[in-house]
Amino acid sequence: MRQQLVLSFTGFLTSLAFVCAAPLSLPTQQSTFHLRNGTDKGGHAIGPGNKSAVLDPYPGKRRLTFRADGTFKLTVFSDLHFGENPWDAWGPEQDRKSLKAMKTLLASEHPDYVVLNGDLITGENTFRENSTSLIDQIMQPLNEVGVPFSSTHGNHDNQANITHLEEIHREVAVAPLSYTRPAPPGVGGEGGPGNYWVPIFRATRDRAPALVLWFFDSRGGRTTGEDNAQMPDWVDSSVAGWIAAETAVMDDVWGADAERSALAFVHIPPHAIEAVQRRLNRTESPGLNADELGRGSTQATEKSASAGKDGPFWDALNKHVRNLRAVVSGHDHGNEWCAKEPEKGVTFCFDKHSGYGGYNSPGWGRGVRSFEFKHQHDHQVVETYIRMEDGQIKNRAILHSEDEV
Repeated sequence: MRQQLVLSFTGFLTSLAFVCAAPLSLPTQQSTFHLRNGTDKGGHAIGPGNKSAVLDPYPGKRRLTFRADGTFKLTVFSDLHFGENPWDAWGPEQDRKSLKAMKTLLASEHPDYVVLNGDLITGENTFRENSTSLIDQIMQPLNEVGVPFSSTHGNHDNQANITHLEEIHREVAVAPLSYTRPAPPGVGGEGGPGNYWVPIFRATRDRAPALVLWFFDSRGGRTTGEDNAQMPDWVDSSVAGWIAAETAVMDDVWGADAERSALAFVHIPPHAIEAVQRRLNRTESPGLNADELGRGSTQATEKSASAGKDGPFWDALNKHVRNLRAVVSGHDHGNEWCAKEPEKGVTFCFDKHSGYGGYNSPGWGRGVRSFEFKHQHDHQVVETYIRMEDGQIKNRAILHSEDEV
């Protein structure tokens, strides 16, 4: 049965490549701007507030667009956990099964874009000399089908022999269609470089995107080196100011388009989602609900002293990111539901555990969550569902903005 999940839309968007002829007055929070000198065809300076301004964080890459029929499908793989038990036969066999599942699901879904939503690797099982080579394996099926994609990273991607930044660098080196990129210096805190955004345009020549994908680094795990200290398990507060700065420039250049949508991806669910689970309506929010949320399962919960430290990020995301259709997380392999977070009015969705690594239980299965955007009667409709490895589709839901209900 389809459910209609209503969400209130606030703000959303981040880093950019700018065309301008004179120094710009930018927000004080550091941003990911690439500045190029230029003028429009009339010789006028190009800059913020000018309709000739170009906002593009990927000037050397192909512009990503909806299909000609006005649709766009995004498929999320989560918690692949490559590299478990490399010292025996069991571990590599799980990786082979995960690769097979990825290829099967990619062939079934035919997505326009793929998100790897954290815990690509079980870093505590890897060796320093070959840990990043596991990224090569994960990239293989994506490279083979030629689908653009990007990644978030999880607590198991920050461990003694691997870091989020090392995974980002390796991914970009071996996958030409990766749109993953590190945040500017000073944004993300210790161990949290993966904060960025990706614009998706309705057509190649459009000035402003129809959809912006946001990616955030919830950190967690351990530091490298002998101390192997515990890493903060929340999106750093510096990201809040960065969101505000990015969205301010986006609105200045692109305008406050009510039709522009957003999706946000972060591996560890925000702490506010614990309260959502306690009030979960199983009729309106179908799907597996096997993991009880508590210590270690949401942000800023590993230590009692950390309570509330994901608040600045969560507040900024919902205040500044416009038309936020959903916030999407993995981490808790036994959950796969969507529900509305009542305080902010935003829909939260769990991914589907995709990999044969990581914990699992009989009957859970493996699969992906997909989001399909469609333009109908001059407004955007978003549908989400889970596809299992065996081809079964379940838990369909239509995400509506409040003014569409």
